[in-house]
Amino acid sequence: MATEHAMIEPFTDTQVRGGGISYGVSSYGYDMRVANEFRIFTNVLSAIVDPKNFDDKSFVEFQGDVCVVPPNSFALARSVEYFRIPRNVLTICVGKSTYARCGIITNVTPFEPEWEGHVTLEISNTTPLPARIYANEGICQVLFFEADDDDICETSYADKKGKYQAQRGVTLPRL
Repeated sequence: MATEHAMIEPFTDTQVRGGGISYGVSSYGYDMRVANEFRIFTNVLSAIVDPKNFDDKSFVEFQGDVCVVPPNSFALARSVEYFRIPRNVLTICVGKSTYARCGIITNVTPFEPEWEGHVTLEISNTTPLPARIYANEGICQVLFFEADDDDICETSYADKKGKYQAQRGVTLPRL
């Protein structure tokens, strides 16, 4: 489906290990990579994180191969891959075990049928220590669920004109 529907671009049809955190096709899913664009949350300017009135003073922008997430904090990032989900598919994402074993949690909402875009990732450092995130390496695994019937999805993300449709880059909260 990935090649037939251009569902994942760029698509890696094998699992790549090569001394880093693996990415590409896995047994039942796809290990996506984190790009080198990050927004690291900070309280330096005493901003309040409000999903209804988001203040970009809540974070600092960083671009690089290794992002350090402060203790008990988090960063927003995006996937390297651009996804196009078919109407009969839904996905969920789970963190990779290498990061999870270090207290780093990756949160991603499901990709609804006919959603497309770069994935915005929330990377939480639950430890009292700084944590490193490696760009262009695996960050979480996407699991794909295909409906038995192509007509089962009554209203897709594209149909409802979802606010995060075709997002590119790290996308902040929208109301």
